[in-house]
Amino acid sequence: MSQRRISVACLDMAGTTVRDDGIVMATFTDAITSFNLPVAEFVTAMKYVRATMGQSKIEVFRHILGSEGAAQAANAAFEAHYAAAVSGGEVAAIPGAEALFAHCRSAGIKVCLSTGFSPATRDAIIAELGWGSLVDLVLSPADAGRGRPWPDMPLIALLRLGGGSVHELAVVGDTTSDVESGLRAGAGIVAGVLTGESTRAELEAVPSQTGLPGSPLILDSITGLLPHLS
Repeated sequence: MSQRRISVACLDMAGTTVRDDGIVMATFTDAITSFNLPVAEFVTAMKYVRATMGQSKIEVFRHILGSEGAAQAANAAFEAHYAAAVSGGEVAAIPGAEALFAHCRSAGIKVCLSTGFSPATRDAIIAELGWGSLVDLVLSPADAGRGRPWPDMPLIALLRLGGGSVHELAVVGDTTSDVESGLRAGAGIVAGVLTGESTRAELEAVPSQTGLPGSPLILDSITGLLPHLS
């Protein structure tokens, strides 16, 4: 895979290019706690949150809470809590992320940042970090049709940024949902990074668990992608 020419890199945000020191999990916990679920249901809910990390936040709340009204309320609370963390300076660039953006630009590789956050939260993070001029496209599930683990966001990135084929696409993220999304898209490079919530074993197991072809690269951090771009 490392010998393929890459023209579009679709990179996850929280846990991959953005360091938030566990704020996503903490914010999920706060939002779900407010519904006073029985202990067993709360434990099951948090297991589901971790298993679906990287997916559309509103879809996760819909699954856990069942009611559309409850899901919307929980999602609103999540967004408000995370926005407060962003405005409070609690997010930062993963070391080397901005250098990677610059390398891609100099090599003619278009950069898309994708996320399970809503567009409002995503844009607040981009503004806080000053990344608006450093990347070519930003995508949330609302922009693409479906969120992860589906292939919609990386494929939309490829189309909008003028990539030649899926073999020219690199998809990188810190969750099993990121890896599955990249495999479903048929990306030339699919990589999982160890700067987020998932372990090496969890990321490596995605092909066998999903039945999808391919073998993801496992990188210590986003900077490990550099040698694989050509």
